[in-house]
Formats: sequence, C-alpha cells, structure tokens
Amino acid sequence: MSSGSNGARRVASLLRPSIIDSGVCRSCQETLGRRSYSSAAPAIESTSASTAADPAVKPAYIINAGVVLSRPPQITRELEPFEKAFFFYQKRLNEPDEDWKKKIQERRTAARDIGKYNAYDSDAWNDELLLGAKESEPEHQIEALVQDAESTANATSQDTSKKEEIPRPYPRITEADKKNDQKSLDRLLSRTLYLLVQSKEGHWKFPSSPVESGETLRLAAERTLAQSAGVNMNTWFVGFHPVGWHSFNPRRSKADNATEIEAPGSKIFFLKSRMMAGQADLSVNTQGLKDFKWLAKEELAQYLNTQYYSNIKNMLADR
Repeated sequence: MSSGSNGARRVASLLRPSIIDSGVCRSCQETLGRRSYSSAAPAIESTSASTAADPAVKPAYIINAGVVLSRPPQITRELEPFEKAFFFYQKRLNEPDEDWKKKIQERRTAARDIGKYNAYDSDAWNDELLLGAKESEPEHQIEALVQDAESTANATSQDTSKKEEIPRPYPRITEADKKNDQKSLDRLLSRTLYLLVQSKEGHWKFPSSPVESGETLRLAAERTLAQSAGVNMNTWFVGFHPVGWHSFNPRRSKADNATEIEAPGSKIFFLKSRMMAGQADLSVNTQGLKDFKWLAKEELAQYLNTQYYSNIKNMLADR
C-alpha cells in the first residue's frame, strides 16, 4: 500500500467516526464499513490543487457607513378639526367652579375662552360645539386668554398712564415656512427633518463614505458626519447597529466586458443620529459635497433615486 493511500486513510479516519466506536449504532457501523475510503485521496488532491490555482478573491462590495441625521419635532402637531372641538368641549366640562362663578356675571361664560355660554339658562343643553366653529380654534382661544389677562392686569394696575400688554405666543408658521427655505431648521416645526447632501456628481443622498481599515461601523459613521456636514453640530447617535441598508450594483461598460474586469458594488449601512443644536456646514467638507437640504419624509422622494428611497423610507418617522 502506498504512502499516499495511508495518508488518505488517516485523513478519512479523522473526518469519519470509527466503526468500532461504541457510541456508533450497529446500522451506522455497517454503513461505514461498506464505504470505500479510497476516494478520499483524489478528492483531497483535487481540492488542494484547485485552491492553489484560484486567484485572490476580490471583494464584491465596498462597505459604506451612512448617517440618517434628523432634527426632531419642536412643537406638537396640528390638531384635526374633531380633536379641536373635543378638547374644547373638555375645557367646558372641566372648568373650575370658582373661576366659573367669577366669570359668569362678567361675560356669561363658563370659561375664559369658549365664548358666550350660560349653564343655567334655557339653552344650557346646547353646550356642544359645532365642528369647525371658530371657538375651537387654538388661535381664537389664545387671543381670548391674552385679552382676558390684559384686562385683568390693567384693572389691577396702579399706573393708569400706560396700557399693559401681554406678549403673544410665537406663531406655528415661521418665516422659513413662508419662504420655503429648505436649508433652515426653523421650518416644519411639527415634523421630523432629515439631512440630505448633494454629491459632486449632482446626486442627493444621506451622508455616507466607505468604512476605512480598523474602523467599526459606528466610528465610520461619526467620521462621515464630521467630514460631510462639519463639526458645528451637537449630534447624538442612537445606537451602534444599523437601522437599514441599501445595495448598489454599477452597470458594466463595454470596456469592462472586454477585459472581464468587474467593478465592485456598494452596500451602505445606515446608523440613526439626532441633531440637538447647530447647523450643517459644507464649507470645510472633504467629500466634494455641493449642497444640503433639511426635508420631511414625503419631500425626500422628490430628490432621491427611486430604488434608494424605497430602501430607506421605512427607516423614517411619519411625523
């Protein structure tokens, strides 16, 4: 028997259990005994030969770290008409008794901001509000409250030479909303805004760049954000794991087909981050970015590639 055959048997004995092993059942012992181990040698030789002949395996994809940077809502969302009427009706039901007694003689109202209403006259049953009535609008209630506060302050003030003015709350619609300034963080205050950047080729995307050697995905995302949007932002990364990914396979040109050179694709793994303060600054970016925008979810589809948007839309908040 040749030394090669002995070596093959030794290798096979390491890969397969012995037929005299007490832990192997009789049926398996018979099956193992019928098998020929002579086929192990050529199999091992062919495997080693093919391994030596194979060229170096090139990566099929370049791994990128992407950042979904968002500015959270700054104010509550706009109420629906039914919600406005319902909450207004709750005000009427929950009005403190002492305040009602004080105001009932002055304005025949059970609350400062609900309009004329007397709970003891013949129309007391009609205490509900019609859907869309002006009394249920927050702006109407705010103005009524402010006027009531001004009248109380002027009535109790010792200086009658000047009229006391109560500051009005800031409006929900800002100047940035009116101008549709998509670079401003003062627009759409009740919505979540996401940072988009424009590459030097003109494509819009979330900030992203290839993961460098020795980097984790989190470190690569932090570096990417600093290199693309600057460091003049106070940001907070939600976690260490991606919330989604997007794969891109480039089209092969005729030259690539002729030379059989296959360009690697790209996979982008997105990490979620929140912006607490500051603003994006592309003046010092090292990625050749040209522009940026802060957009709500439904606005992103106007700028992003269709496949790109379909892969990332479920990562984004509806509000």
